[in-house]
Amino acid sequence: MYRTSSLHCVMNKNKKLVLWYKDITIKDVPLVGGKNASLGEMIKYLEPQGVRVPNGFVVTAEAYRHFMKKTGLDKFIKKALKGLDTKNLKDLAKRGEEIRKVIRAAKMPSDLKQAIVKNYIQLEKIYGRNADVAVRSSATAEDLPGASFAGEHETYLNIRGVDELLEAVQADFASLFTDRAISYRADKGFDHMKVALSAGVQKMVRSDLGCSGVMFSIDTESGFKNVVLINGSWGLGEMIVQGEVTPDEFLVFKPSLRTGKKAIIDRKLGVKNRKMIYSVGRGIKTTKIVPTSEKEKETFVLSEKEVLELARWGVLIEEHYSKKDRKWTPMDMEWAKDGRSGELFIVQSRPETVQASRDFSKLKEYERIGNGKVLAKGYSVGSKIATGTARIILNAKNIGSFKAGEVLVTDMTDPDWEPIMKIASAIVTNKGGRTSHAAIVSRELGIPCVVGTENATRVLKTGDVITVDTTGTEGLVLAGQLKFKVEERDVRRLPKPKVKIMVNIATPDSAFEKSFLPTKGVGLAREEFIIAGDVGVHPMALIEYGKIAKKDKKLARAIDEKTRGWSNKEQFYVDKLAYGIAKIAAAFHPLDVIVRFSDFKTNEYRALLGGDAYEPKEENPMIGWRGASRYYHPAFAPAFALEVKAMKKVREEMGLTNVVPMIPFCRTADEGKKVVEVMEKNGLSRKKDKALRIYVMCEIPSNVVLADKFLDVFDGMSIGSNDLTQLTVGIDRDGNDRIRSITNENDESVKTLIRSVIRTCKKRGKYIGICGQAPSDYPEFAAFLMKEGIESISLNPDTVVKTILKLSK
Repeated sequence: MYRTSSLHCVMNKNKKLVLWYKDITIKDVPLVGGKNASLGEMIKYLEPQGVRVPNGFVVTAEAYRHFMKKTGLDKFIKKALKGLDTKNLKDLAKRGEEIRKVIRAAKMPSDLKQAIVKNYIQLEKIYGRNADVAVRSSATAEDLPGASFAGEHETYLNIRGVDELLEAVQADFASLFTDRAISYRADKGFDHMKVALSAGVQKMVRSDLGCSGVMFSIDTESGFKNVVLINGSWGLGEMIVQGEVTPDEFLVFKPSLRTGKKAIIDRKLGVKNRKMIYSVGRGIKTTKIVPTSEKEKETFVLSEKEVLELARWGVLIEEHYSKKDRKWTPMDMEWAKDGRSGELFIVQSRPETVQASRDFSKLKEYERIGNGKVLAKGYSVGSKIATGTARIILNAKNIGSFKAGEVLVTDMTDPDWEPIMKIASAIVTNKGGRTSHAAIVSRELGIPCVVGTENATRVLKTGDVITVDTTGTEGLVLAGQLKFKVEERDVRRLPKPKVKIMVNIATPDSAFEKSFLPTKGVGLAREEFIIAGDVGVHPMALIEYGKIAKKDKKLARAIDEKTRGWSNKEQFYVDKLAYGIAKIAAAFHPLDVIVRFSDFKTNEYRALLGGDAYEPKEENPMIGWRGASRYYHPAFAPAFALEVKAMKKVREEMGLTNVVPMIPFCRTADEGKKVVEVMEKNGLSRKKDKALRIYVMCEIPSNVVLADKFLDVFDGMSIGSNDLTQLTVGIDRDGNDRIRSITNENDESVKTLIRSVIRTCKKRGKYIGICGQAPSDYPEFAAFLMKEGIESISLNPDTVVKTILKLSK
């Protein structure tokens, strides 16, 4: 009896024209499509855990089929699409426009109309008369693993009243036959007549008065699993998807989040010049785009508390779907903040389909050979390199001129560009961030893309031969057809050498991608790259900003531009350093990440904004005021204090205790003691933090000769072979060809020193590794180190695999 009743209930559900979200789950994809089924799933299972999801109801796929059959449109559409060639863009556009026009003009069956009106009245009882809703399309073949395409169907926002709602639902039905949707189905092999569309009617979150964005429970570029990526901009969320703005970006480290730490490991202020808000007018397109205020441009859309709340939801949603699917299921979500209530909501959730299907055991590395003139820079998508002829197209109406294999250069893309995006060798846009339409589609198509360049359409010309390099987070567009190589290996089949292999990381932006290398942590992370790339201002100029603002208005304005989003200049320095260190530490967690404090020379510090006033001119900066000697000197000690605070923030606030600080260019053991005292004074103390270790670079002969004295101060040493070699054999490593070829790190004098320090460290039970260039350049040198029993060899990323192979022979 029970089974019969249950079956009857399912059959009734299958035939319903309207279902409320609370009555559907992910099992109901055939009835309501992927997006709507996921909303119902979250309301049922995740709302009880604190995840807010707006209420509403669904006009089902059965209602769509009923509409098509009753109006006779099913037969009309089948006939209209007969013999279609999607490569004939003009014919595709003509047929698509005719179908959409007929669907929108058709008379809705009275029973369907009554069902929609009845349920909207129910919604009005909850939210008030003429409740504003979003009408979102949800096709029965989209948002499934292997079948996802950004913005394939339409969404209508700020819909009020019965008449607008009925018009929007019918327009949603018509959007199943947009040019890009027809083309996409044809390419995926879906039968046009077997795919149905349901329309979700969801209470609008007043993000027009607040902000909105997208969230991924994975790093979208590298596939790194342990972060949540959040993008956001002011107003309604369509601006991000359309690529109209470069959004704010936040990264949250999942393991630290789970332990209650302040787990934000990066914040980047976007270029949010415009926003979409409600407008008053007739019809169902009741939104408009307006400029943002100066305050909005300079302010992050979310507070740290809000970022962490969203990230926690993202983790909960991923965990729920992974459990449901019985496999890891990263998620792609949309969120909105109501400007009236201040509450955050999840408004959509779907499986991430690109990185989820990637085989992470296969390591494919693109490496550019040679350099060219950099024409444009932006956000990097895809970690690949491609060459081709640029084709600038500013309007989707002109896509017919595009040829297969060209590089599409445009202001931004939207779903109408899909037919040519799939035949491009690369894509470059002026606008957009890493979750814009161009980025999402490029990722799915597997082509390199540089977004948010701001000037690509001005600096590039149609016909230019260019190279697009997205192997770092900063995407580069370079002049000419540059050569590159591609290598693919299965990391599971690599042999294991008799020494710990670590990796040197230059920029934080490459850390997630490099974390898939078969290494045991980071032997050297350099602060200089963070300071030069993400800060760009001399730390003392930030500390003394108040004086500069009074004396040098031009310099003050330049500093203001660099520090957008931060009112406290010193905190900007601390945060940017901390974020850079944290991204590297998170990528390799829980393995050791050895971070070297700043080792700029005076000429390099002078190159930073405001640096002239704080740096002396030296004849030979290489052996001048650098490393440890700066940290306790009154002229630089306040700046080093900020470095220590950044390191403390990473270890204590963010919970990344796998970071090991290292002191460079320490000439005497007494100098080492002074530096350790400065660190303790600024809160980084081995007395309080029992897990803290402090290493020193071994790069001066005195470090070897008096190794025991240095090891009384420090917990280990890392050999800097570049400086140790130049100071041993007297050759300036930046010297000219007349002296550079005399000898190198393989010189017996250098090997003798290295052999000695390895033995001393091992005798004392202290760490000894190498992070210098030599083992990356000379395989025989790496073999010498392994034979001498060094604990770890840290290599440049591009030499890891080949060095492992040679050391394992």
